[in-house]
Amino acid sequence: MISEPYVSMAQLSDYLAMRREAILQAWRAAVDADAKQTTASMLTRTQFNDHIPGILDAFERRLRSEPGEKAQQAEKAQEVKHGITRWHQGYRLQELMREWGHLQMCLLEELKGFGVAYPDFERDALAEAGRHLAVLVNEAISESAAQYEHMQQEEAASHIDDLMGTLTSVLEIERRRSTLIHQAVHDLGNNLNSVGMTAYLLGDKKIAEADRVEFADILQQGVRSASGMLGELMQLARLEAGHERREISAFDATALIDEICDLNRAVARERNLFLEVDPSPPLPVEGDPGKVQRLVQNLIRNALKYTEQGGVRISRGEKEDSWWVSVTDTGPGLQAGTDAPLLNEMKKATEIAAETEGKSPGVTDDDSGTPRSGAGAVSAPKRSTRLPSGEGIGLSIVKRLCDLLDASLQVTSPAGRGTMFKIVFPKRY
Repeated sequence: MISEPYVSMAQLSDYLAMRREAILQAWRAAVDADAKQTTASMLTRTQFNDHIPGILDAFERRLRSEPGEKAQQAEKAQEVKHGITRWHQGYRLQELMREWGHLQMCLLEELKGFGVAYPDFERDALAEAGRHLAVLVNEAISESAAQYEHMQQEEAASHIDDLMGTLTSVLEIERRRSTLIHQAVHDLGNNLNSVGMTAYLLGDKKIAEADRVEFADILQQGVRSASGMLGELMQLARLEAGHERREISAFDATALIDEICDLNRAVARERNLFLEVDPSPPLPVEGDPGKVQRLVQNLIRNALKYTEQGGVRISRGEKEDSWWVSVTDTGPGLQAGTDAPLLNEMKKATEIAAETEGKSPGVTDDDSGTPRSGAGAVSAPKRSTRLPSGEGIGLSIVKRLCDLLDASLQVTSPAGRGTMFKIVFPKRY
């Protein structure tokens, strides 16, 4: 026989279920009124609610359970997914924790309202419900913090992969340089192991012209690789240190995207690739045009760099309080695996977000389910699943800029069918 206090708990559970819509509306209003919550304003109702309805379902089931009954596992699973989705949507950890606090206050108000409406309800049972609520929020915040820490660890792993890739490239350059030195200058042999010495040898008249050209190519590759990596690391360091600030102004997103594409057409032509941009009417928005340009430029340059056949298509548009831009290539696709930890998490977050909004993974507002190819595109060749050198740091820069601009980043990359990066920005700040 079920004890009387838990019959009362069942009544409370039914009451909270009946008040579900009012709770969610009050929660959204509280978050919107919080000046420190800037990301939520760009989310649709479905995106904002995310996995919270499922968490409330599990909470109501917990209220109905007998003492000593095994805790519901559904809550933790929903909390983990909610934390991943919020990271994907560009939330800062502080925002997520404050958001949970607002939800707790809304639920406490409902418990208070239930006590007033039903004065005969046992006070001990109401206090027990409050304890369950405190446990729920504490566990949710703990899971969220753990998820954000996990994401940071995955980013760090990506950086290690990039540095190891760069080291491998440097070792290969050193191997080629040593071979050329051995062939051209026997008396110096393997003691010549610095880029400075390579530059010095370029002026040696004894070196054959063909070897001189290859020396110059090796030297340029080494300098470009090291310079590019250092530049990206400096950008990432500034973003992670909080030295970057967004500077909001009004601009036409369509004109800005067109300008960026025009600047990259020469690169596309040089690689025999197409670079197409879907036509779009003027799109007046607010934001930081300089950082938006850096974001889109980064994605376009990477797409052109790693696409061997076909090309890159740019799309843009608007929906309610947000606008978006997508960069889709016809490359081999970036495959999530042990060599691509950050990409793993981005793709996982995109899939969870799509699941929440009732879409199939890879289906976005501007496509029919898979990355599109432009006119004359060809099937992508197979490629190793290893993430290209520098891509992990590049993805971290893109993710950090998205966080700074309260933008969300989506990644779709089916094997052999290209990669699509889509960024969703708020129209107003």
